[in-house]
Amino acid sequence: MKPLRYFLLFFFVLGCSSAQSAQEEQRPNIIFILTDDQGYGDLGRHGHPLLKTPHIDRLHDESVRLDNFYVSPSCSPTRAALLTGMHEFRSGVTHTRAPREHLWKEATLLPELLKTAGYKTGMIGKWHLGWDGDYHPRQRGFDWTVQGAAHFDPTLVIFDGDKKPERLLTKGFREDRYFDQAISFIKAAGDQPYFLYLATYSPHAPLKAPEEYVSPYRGKVTDDEAAYLGMIANIDANVGRLLTFLDENELGQNTIVIFVNDNGVTAGLDVYNAGMRGSKCSIWEGGSRAMSFWRWPGRWKPKRVDALTAHLDVLPTLCEISGVKISADLEQQLEGFSMVPLLEAEGAIKWHENRYLFQHVARWPSGLAAQHKYAMAGVRQGDYLLMRSRPCDDPACTAAVLGMQCQTLRGVERGNTSANYTRHNAQFHWAVTPPEQWVLIDTSADPGCCTDLGSLKPERVKAMAAAYDHWWDEVYPVMVARGGESPLREITDQGHDASAQPRPRSR
Repeated sequence: MKPLRYFLLFFFVLGCSSAQSAQEEQRPNIIFILTDDQGYGDLGRHGHPLLKTPHIDRLHDESVRLDNFYVSPSCSPTRAALLTGMHEFRSGVTHTRAPREHLWKEATLLPELLKTAGYKTGMIGKWHLGWDGDYHPRQRGFDWTVQGAAHFDPTLVIFDGDKKPERLLTKGFREDRYFDQAISFIKAAGDQPYFLYLATYSPHAPLKAPEEYVSPYRGKVTDDEAAYLGMIANIDANVGRLLTFLDENELGQNTIVIFVNDNGVTAGLDVYNAGMRGSKCSIWEGGSRAMSFWRWPGRWKPKRVDALTAHLDVLPTLCEISGVKISADLEQQLEGFSMVPLLEAEGAIKWHENRYLFQHVARWPSGLAAQHKYAMAGVRQGDYLLMRSRPCDDPACTAAVLGMQCQTLRGVERGNTSANYTRHNAQFHWAVTPPEQWVLIDTSADPGCCTDLGSLKPERVKAMAAAYDHWWDEVYPVMVARGGESPLREITDQGHDASAQPRPRSR
């Protein structure tokens, strides 16, 4: 019987090996679309009274919709967090200007991890984490990158592995050419699984789009608002083009398409904000709530998920889906969680209900981080947001050229009705909270953030405030050591150990 037993064992092992190979071949393709300065409300399905977005509406309807999903209040911090799975402060990203937008060189990025699982990695569009030298995306795990920011007739610079960069002269609108390149990348990937990070510049200012997309809104809103809406309408048309390409080539069933915006609304704030208070660079609800659609027709059923989720969860989620093995050392640094249980569950489930999310507008003048600990800061748990919308009290910030966030709030305190992104509603969207006091909001019941529940829930305020203080004291020296403070001004605070290492995430 021995020969027969060995014969059967051989085919068992062969079968297991074949099954494993088949599983690896079925790793899903991943397309991550990140728009720049589009708001949560800038979508037909989210109730926008003017904007028509039939293709993103379709994506919404066919996706798992993470409806309590948060990003950072501005773009470079959001990009750092979603690509590392760590709060942006741990990567030294505290502004959108160099050098504080440069992502810490020692960080491990999502594309680097996906490459270990056999993925071809591509990046198109806005990087905003440092283009120079070792900060360039081709040095951060991307096999293939496309850059070029001019609105019309952009010259695209294409980096493909070790080949000499190609300069491609194009005609037409920038995002149209980006999606052309996306389709070319998918075709070139062939049977190899791929990760494509497609980061648009639209609808970030300067506000320009082809007239065919702008004209439906002219006369209904200001010219700037019409151009802003037209830029989003153009993105919508290109999303439709991409989905059609996947369908016609029978690629959709094993391709995950993810759609996220990078921070709160900007030029469209006075048109519609889904009932929320706050815009980009504010700590109010509208500053960080984002749309987050995850579509995988071959695996996930469309539904809405209300669990508290964030950009921090993107990396661990995609690593689990793609079969990436995360080292124990890296696991200890991650602050996000895999959302696979949420994506796959048939109904509502319990999922990290006690997690904290820490938020900070940052963007302080160089060298003044410590003075801004409580300026435009917040912590979330469940449906609750504990926050302060305050300018700092340091005279150096008042005089600083880059202290614009605090200056905006000081103007609102003086009674200004206009501010960034709003002509008349600054007192609402940039509202200033009382001095030295946290405000507690139930954002699910009160997205307009009109009712402070602090006096009704003092124990919750105490616990969340203590969590914030602990987080700041821990992350501050890490942030400084990793480049979150510019050397343009001497750091005078000596009460922190810059050699401190990040600690494991709270569960």
